[in-house]
Amino acid sequence: MSIDTETAARVAKLARIKVEDDALPALAQEFNNILGFIEQLNEVDVEGVEPMTSVTPMRLKRRQDVVTDGNQQDKVLANAPDAREGFFAVPKVVE
Repeated sequence: MSIDTETAARVAKLARIKVEDDALPALAQEFNNILGFIEQLNEVDVEGVEPMTSVTPMRLKRRQDVVTDGNQQDKVLANAPDAREGFFAVPKVVE
């Protein structure tokens, strides 16, 4: 597949990128280089290769999924500019 300057101009318009007319041949050539690389990747034999997300086998550290109340009410309310009776106090906004 080959990209010409008209197709490059259309892609630039769809991507909402302003490209001057004199820069369109270079953009088309860059698209052709990218497509050539993709064609090279299609030639690679990947039969029997498992999909992977990383080159090193890693697992995220997991924690026990336990429900707690946090026991941090005093710490949280310490950040409030005004706290009363264990709650955030806010000014009245409806009369």
